[in-house]
Amino acid sequence: MSFTLLASDGLARRGCYQTPHGSIETPVFMNVATQAAIKGGLSSVDLQTVGCQVALCNTYHLHLRPGEEIVRQADGLHGFMAWDKPILTDSGGFQVFSLAKLRKITEEGVSFASHIDGRRVFLSPEDATDVQIKLGADIIMAFDECVENPAPYDYVKQSAERTTRWLKRVKAQWFKRAGEQINDYVNLTRTNAAGRACWGINQGGIYDDLRIEHMKQITELDLPGYAVGGLAVGEETDVMYHILDILEEHMPREKPRYLMGVGTPENIIEAVARGVDFFDCVMPARNARHGHLYTWNGRVNILNERYKDDNAPLDEICGCPLCTTHSRAYLRHLFKAGEILAMRLGVLHNLWFYNHLMARIRGEIEQGTFQTFRARYSGVLSGRA
Repeated sequence: MSFTLLASDGLARRGCYQTPHGSIETPVFMNVATQAAIKGGLSSVDLQTVGCQVALCNTYHLHLRPGEEIVRQADGLHGFMAWDKPILTDSGGFQVFSLAKLRKITEEGVSFASHIDGRRVFLSPEDATDVQIKLGADIIMAFDECVENPAPYDYVKQSAERTTRWLKRVKAQWFKRAGEQINDYVNLTRTNAAGRACWGINQGGIYDDLRIEHMKQITELDLPGYAVGGLAVGEETDVMYHILDILEEHMPREKPRYLMGVGTPENIIEAVARGVDFFDCVMPARNARHGHLYTWNGRVNILNERYKDDNAPLDEICGCPLCTTHSRAYLRHLFKAGEILAMRLGVLHNLWFYNHLMARIRGEIEQGTFQTFRARYSGVLSGRA
């Protein structure tokens, strides 16, 4: 694993991150395949079509179903979902937030009531690490607690301190498994801890001092990459940007930076301008399934009456399977008729748009024109067309 900075424009960074399954050109948007699939009927072949570089899968969901042992026996997620490019797995920490009414947090870990059948499930930092190793991800994320914004200062402080203690346990487990598996898993390279990267996650809510102190603590552990978690969970957008502003100088320049769960095209452009390299979000696929689609002129609600007899492409400069083949009127008809194809075409389009947005951003940084691009598009892409 190695990260190389290739160019910069202000704080915006153009880089390349090497993994066992190929290089990742950054800034990059990771397409969210929570349960080893993109919701909306997309396959791994489709991910290749839309220009996906990294698939993101979820530890909690795959631990419950089908279980990491089944995935490991299929030669890890790469073999299981027939995807030969990099994979990052979220640790399950976000479920600590999203399943707040179904979980109990202790120093040892988190106990959940399964959202599938109600059975009790326990994940410790060590468990979450082992699950991700068996899933065979190229990048595994440390187990953490994501707290709601705003939350009381004292609780956020205690939570961030516990996340640091958990991170130390995660690192120890990662090193332990890597040492054990160099010999034991010589024929199962895709589920071998050796050669994988484990990244830490910064927490601290919306409190400047807690965020900075926590970032200092976790960077002392010298991990291959660092994420900023616990944002876009209730705070105003300007608050999120402020947190990124104050953290930037405390994040190692020579290592990749990941803003978790964010966001809109505008959010991405603004975060790139603040030095972020990696992104993920369910938003483009989720919005597409409801007829909300992104274009270079802004968002389109294809269910709008105005599109019922509009035979133009959704976006005339888009090269996706939808825009090169079908009209706005046809797509609207599919949604109104309840055809599954509507969701599939919509998700293909939005993921194409996001991946090609990132390619455009990379090119602008290389040419030194990112700030001009930012001024032109930051407020446009997330607004209504």
